[in-house]
Amino acid sequence: RNLNNIGDMNMSFEFDFTAEKVAELLPNAAYGSETWYNELVELLPVYDITSVARVAAFIAQTAHESGGYRVLKENLNYSADGLNKIFPKYFVKAGRDAQDYHRQPEKIANIVYASRMGNGDTESGDGWRFCGRGLIQLTGRNNYTAFAESAEISVEEAAEYLETPRGALHSACWFWYSNDLNTFADAGDFVGMTKRINGGTIGLDDRIKHFNHAVEVLQHD
Repeated sequence: RNLNNIGDMNMSFEFDFTAEKVAELLPNAAYGSETWYNELVELLPVYDITSVARVAAFIAQTAHESGGYRVLKENLNYSADGLNKIFPKYFVKAGRDAQDYHRQPEKIANIVYASRMGNGDTESGDGWRFCGRGLIQLTGRNNYTAFAESAEISVEEAAEYLETPRGALHSACWFWYSNDLNTFADAGDFVGMTKRINGGTIGLDDRIKHFNHAVEVLQHD
């Protein structure tokens, strides 16, 4: 799935995919819905996301993960109280004073993402360098490296690319294809799909609500 060869591919949707439909589905998107339509119409077919079921599932899941295509970088601006509630393993249970990290995203990332997902230790700064970016929050050095190799760019370039509309969408398509999510979409298995994306079923009702709305919009002539 090398985008350098994108012009050679037979790109077509199985339904009428229009800018108006994307505007209806993503009314508050950062950069405007037309920007996203232009990227979606080019990238989705490269990853075989061309049927109503697949496109609706993709937009539903990515819209949930990104706040309607508004958030392209993880927000780690937690209060001390929030850190103890959300990340007790790294703070209250570890005997670490969360107050020292109150509203300091970089310091927080370097604690909670240290020494996992291919990241170095707290001092390496990898936690912040490889925090969640893109429409499906790509996180950790391992994921960044795999995506960068696929996109034929460096890991450092990937970090910047993921915060652009094209990079945010490209990485989500790559993640979708790599995790065989088209198969889940074809089967209507929203629970299985959500577990692949989220690791659990957080926000399942909202994701399904987005999906049903997307199907309705996309099917409309």
